[in-house]
Amino acid sequence: MNRTVIRGGLVVTAADEIHADVLVEDGRVAALAAHGTEAAEGFRAENTVDATGKYVIPGGVDGHTHMEMPFGGTFASDTFETGTRAAAWGGTTTVIDFAIQSKGGSLSEGLDTWHGKADGRCAIDYGFHMIMSDVNESSLKEMDRLVEAGVSSFKLFTAYPGVFLSDDGQILRAMQRAASNGGLVMTHAENGLAIDVLVEQALARGERDPRYHGEVRRALLEAEATHRVIRLSQVAGAPLYVVHVSAREALAELTRARDEGLPVFGETCPQYLFLSTDNLAEPDFDGAKYVCSTPLRPKDHQEALWRGLRTDDLQVVSTDHCPFCFKGQKEMGRGDFSRIPNGMPGVENRMDLLHQAVVEGHISRRRWIDLACAAPARMFGLYPKKGTIAPGADADIVIYDPHAEQIMSARTHHMNVDYSAYEGKRVTGRVETVLSRGVPVIENRAYVGHAGHGTYLPRGLCQYAD
Repeated sequence: MNRTVIRGGLVVTAADEIHADVLVEDGRVAALAAHGTEAAEGFRAENTVDATGKYVIPGGVDGHTHMEMPFGGTFASDTFETGTRAAAWGGTTTVIDFAIQSKGGSLSEGLDTWHGKADGRCAIDYGFHMIMSDVNESSLKEMDRLVEAGVSSFKLFTAYPGVFLSDDGQILRAMQRAASNGGLVMTHAENGLAIDVLVEQALARGERDPRYHGEVRRALLEAEATHRVIRLSQVAGAPLYVVHVSAREALAELTRARDEGLPVFGETCPQYLFLSTDNLAEPDFDGAKYVCSTPLRPKDHQEALWRGLRTDDLQVVSTDHCPFCFKGQKEMGRGDFSRIPNGMPGVENRMDLLHQAVVEGHISRRRWIDLACAAPARMFGLYPKKGTIAPGADADIVIYDPHAEQIMSARTHHMNVDYSAYEGKRVTGRVETVLSRGVPVIENRAYVGHAGHGTYLPRGLCQYAD
């Protein structure tokens, strides 16, 4: 029997803050007891971790990553090995990536392909959502089997015509199926057909720099698509999760639906909270580093997003981690912003950036843990195995120094990408030690994990939906 005791820290979960010692036994949390009590003094273990002056928090759950994702003739630059290692460096101990159904292919074929990419290569635990690229009678029936097998969420797109876009009828059919089998439909909500018209018109006018990416993918087109998928989900009687909400107009649609009592949920990402169209406009093609979809918005959208996080109109902060190197990948779009691979790195930065939001007063400590750990675990059927520190939970635990200062930089990050979206940003707070199922992955700022430690997680149903 392998035991570890973590002593002296402030245990912070979404529900509570307590100065407590934590006993870990055979990969799970066995007990917690207040410092100095007889119960805590009675904890006996082979290994002791001193967390004095530090936070003891659950490992982060990133519900939106794209390792090795094919896009625009290239692939996301992080593999499951490099990407999950970087996630661990940033205090994330679970990622949920997206398997992709190919046009004309089955869901199970797509899932098998992604299992082949990830199996034996992950440093931390992982699960899969399924991107549905071809909604038909066969793939609708497959949804039932996938839910039973632990892939309980399905992503559909109103964007990217000819690649991922599903029409309203296909989306409605998938939502109806999810209503019957308990699955959760996730949507990328932008009006892709209208956006393609605006792209064509911008290029014809000679507007080719990266900043035009943000101008053609207008906030109103995100809001329109968000409204549409909300009403389709209402017709279907199915819960809905809208990914990477970036615009205040789209958030207003979510807020209105939630005020009506609809089971509608949303995430945003750090890039929309800390970056803006100012970054897209950086000179010498540097703006290409910040091309992602939905796009970055003007800075005045940020306060609406922070407010949505505080009022629970947005429940989750994920990363949409989909990195492409500046050299050789982002550069594919020189002279034509529509050819810049869409995606940004961030899986290593999320926990630190959200702690900086605590420092700056945007959110509380417990809300930090809720947004980054507990809520995504509940949303995607992993709680309380993941997302909390409680007896019986997996011992995914981070020792976090809230006083350490760091400067984010590509020179020091561990993501397999040649730039940092937050280059030079000073933040307060840093991961010191990370346990995954009780096993050290990061120990005193050194990587001690290995590929293959991470296990695949079949998931239950969304715990927020009836």
